[in-house]
Amino acid sequence: MAVCNVCFRHCDIREGQTGVCKARTCRDGIVVASNYGHYTALALDPIEKKPLSRFHPGSMILSYGSYGCNLFCPFCQNYDISRSDGNEFSDVITPEQLAGLADKYRSKGNIGVAYTYNEPLTGYEFIRDTAKIVRNMGMMNVLVSNGTAETAVLEEILPYIDAMNIDIKSMSEKTYKEVLGGDLKTTKAFIERAVKDCHVELTMLIVPGMNDSDEEMNELVDWIAGLTGKNGEKIGENIPLHISRFFPRYKMTDRPATDVSRIHSLAEKAGKRLKYVYTGNC
Repeated sequence: MAVCNVCFRHCDIREGQTGVCKARTCRDGIVVASNYGHYTALALDPIEKKPLSRFHPGSMILSYGSYGCNLFCPFCQNYDISRSDGNEFSDVITPEQLAGLADKYRSKGNIGVAYTYNEPLTGYEFIRDTAKIVRNMGMMNVLVSNGTAETAVLEEILPYIDAMNIDIKSMSEKTYKEVLGGDLKTTKAFIERAVKDCHVELTMLIVPGMNDSDEEMNELVDWIAGLTGKNGEKIGENIPLHISRFFPRYKMTDRPATDVSRIHSLAEKAGKRLKYVYTGNC
């Protein structure tokens, strides 16, 4: 048995078994990423799809996804891969091969590799190994994450990551714990560290009855506006916020899609303090 230190759960994993994320296992008494190099999706996407609106707009990025996630969002859009144990996915790619593919697509406007679709940090070692090669090739690395990882993991990959989009799903610790199976403090600490050395954009999916109140948006904006840079300077008002529309999905089909007018109302409210606010899925 060994302890996994990737996220707040610190799963005790028995030999040959996996942690809660289904992507980390114990081999010879050491926790390793069982999803290392296993991919469920490879696509050349517009950078805006990540979403990143203020990082090389108009460019393309090779997007890599594996399997596994350490949250249990009942509205997950990619639950078929995030909740998978990987048994149905056998395709494997090496860091060298993925970096080489990214280089091949430069002629199509590709600027690098995005680690996305599932929760990439369940297999952060593959990100680290690939990102080093991509960086040495003069290309860029993008991380799309729920931010529910220990800062020690972030420190290991941060030197090679150029931009991130991080989900912050609620400002309620109760919602994070009871609905998502997560930990708000961990996510906030991750974001607070990331913004000091990386281009960061944030996304909140607005779910009716969960996080769609004016009060919660005010709390989110207050927190973002107070974020500081490496030297303590206030940078929060310049951090882009994506406010996205919910659609019934997976285990959350008990409510309608978020009203478009509600998305625009919350975006208008956020825009009074933040310079860059974008609406999504509208």
